[in-house]
Amino acid sequence: MEQREINPWTWQEPFGFSQAVEVEGARKMLFVSGQAAIDAEGKPAHAGDMGRQVKMALDHLQTVLEQARTSTGNVVKVVVYTTDVDALLPHWDQIKARLRLPGGPFASTLVGVTRLAFAELMVEIEAVAVR
Repeated sequence: MEQREINPWTWQEPFGFSQAVEVEGARKMLFVSGQAAIDAEGKPAHAGDMGRQVKMALDHLQTVLEQARTSTGNVVKVVVYTTDVDALLPHWDQIKARLRLPGGPFASTLVGVTRLAFAELMVEIEAVAVR
């Protein structure tokens, strides 16, 4: 499988994502539903703590990817939904560090929303992985 970044500009580089990622020769695609800070009983966790919610959402994403026999290194697209963009941005490095492709950054969209599925949730992360 070959991956190629497409970046007509450079402003996105500090954020660790690419404007587009072209994939050639992939055999499988995995579409992962939004992952959030939800505990084993299905209840929201870490209310009011964006950093811990980001970490837990990424942990859940990694678990789903591993169950699908893939890894964070195969993520080519990430959509992050948050109820507070300003509170999320200081934690963007967590996302960038955990999901960076071996060959370069992933494509990404950050969306500010009024509310997520549970009022206590501040962030939800969905992804597309290929292999």
